[in-house]
Amino acid sequence: MDGRGRSLMPTLICFGFGYCAENFVASFGQKFDRTISTMRGKERAAVLNAYRNELQALLFDGAQASAELQSAVVAADAVLVSIPPGGNGDPVLAALRDDFADAKRLRSIVYLSTVGVYGDRGGAWVDEATPPQPASARGGARLAAERAWQDFGARHGVAIAVLRLAGIYGPGQNALVQIASGKARRIVKPGQIFNRIHVADIAQAIDAAFTHTASGIFNVADDEPSPPADPIVFAAQLSGVAPPPEIAFADAAPSMSPMALSFWQECRRVRNDKLKRELGVTLRYPTYRDGLKALFAEK
Repeated sequence: MDGRGRSLMPTLICFGFGYCAENFVASFGQKFDRTISTMRGKERAAVLNAYRNELQALLFDGAQASAELQSAVVAADAVLVSIPPGGNGDPVLAALRDDFADAKRLRSIVYLSTVGVYGDRGGAWVDEATPPQPASARGGARLAAERAWQDFGARHGVAIAVLRLAGIYGPGQNALVQIASGKARRIVKPGQIFNRIHVADIAQAIDAAFTHTASGIFNVADDEPSPPADPIVFAAQLSGVAPPPEIAFADAAPSMSPMALSFWQECRRVRNDKLKRELGVTLRYPTYRDGLKALFAEK
């Protein structure tokens, strides 16, 4: 309570302020009295501190935490973690575990992970009860980070919600942008299926996890897994242009990055029933068509 008897909103810390965290704060940041974000770049931190009064940016290089950041963690009520794991595991826990343990007001941590922890399932359906079997080192590191946060929560009585995200798209990052730039590739791999998720639906999933002080694992994916070329074709139709020619996966693979290649080597369909049932989330964009049509209308 403040001096006038009003209830103060809690303090949120966002470890990492990339695409998902920034969209969440833009949509739901008003629910918090104080929002702190971490970032590596001094220039971006200075810009945010100068022009965004509702947000305080602190530097965190993923290894050493400043005294100011340590104090912020101790005073935090809610934490969003979107920094990926490194060679030594989760960098946030590695640098600030003791400070998190001393955070007496801390009630809820949301950790953004990936559906990649399920590994390749040959197109079969997976849900939160499906045992993970990551095939890549990146997926294995994500799973280890999930478990480290869950172990911390169990030891210290803090709710840990792990949100496993499907392929992310939204403003500035979508098939319409790829078509407009001439960089869209219509890669075809028979039997390949992907789920996707609009960043606005990620934001509302994060909000729901905090609102419900949720614990557990939740898949954040759309309702309609589909072949990877489908959004490219649909975006071309919306844009009134011919879709790019088909490219066989075998021909495209040599030019892919190791990360992209590992993504294409896994195939699964992801269920999102638990997200809807336990967190009460109704997707704004249940299919890529809904999302792309809305993005096209906003152009």
